[in-house]
Amino acid sequence: MTPAAPAYRRLSVEERRSQLLEAALSLFAHRVPEDVSLDDVAEAAGVSRPLVYRYFPGGKQQLYEAALRSAAEELHHCFDEPREGPTLPRLARALDRYLSFVGRHDAGFSALLQGGSVVETSRTTAIVDGVRRAAAEHIYSHLGVPDPGPRLRMTVRMWITAVEAASLIWLDEDKQPPADELRDWLVDQFVAVLTVTAARDAQTAELVRDALATET
Repeated sequence: MTPAAPAYRRLSVEERRSQLLEAALSLFAHRVPEDVSLDDVAEAAGVSRPLVYRYFPGGKQQLYEAALRSAAEELHHCFDEPREGPTLPRLARALDRYLSFVGRHDAGFSALLQGGSVVETSRTTAIVDGVRRAAAEHIYSHLGVPDPGPRLRMTVRMWITAVEAASLIWLDEDKQPPADELRDWLVDQFVAVLTVTAARDAQTAELVRDALATET
């Protein structure tokens, strides 16, 4: 007897939208948005061009922004760590989730970062910067600093930029060193940049002395 063909299942609206976003993220990660057409997205998703328009009537720009928001929402969850226990282990757990996202969704991660420079619109820039600002606010909260001064804010934002750059290099290097080694190195770098800033900033010096002294 010939095996029965698997039953066709129509995708729900959310499933179809997710499928289109995943296809778009993969394309936008490896080619500049200007070189990606809706036909390319339709082909990658295995659907027709009219179907893509049905879900994204605003065309490629609307699809691109939706893809960025999808990646950004996932990254937001990476930083959602309970405020319990020592600070540095909390940061390490957040980095574990972040690097797991980078490793599993490298296309989406690359597309997200490219959105801040390749597509010069206020909306896409806001999406990318929103992730960075959210990460910074989580870090201030974990450090117990409700009102960070300019030097501490600059230090944290610089470290977040370094984490992004290290993640992209990590992908280029075939995810070497192993994720746990990269995580520990990034935590050590966080302590190092805070220590350097502490030499010039009283607020950071107090933070290093009181909040991190027992953890390093």
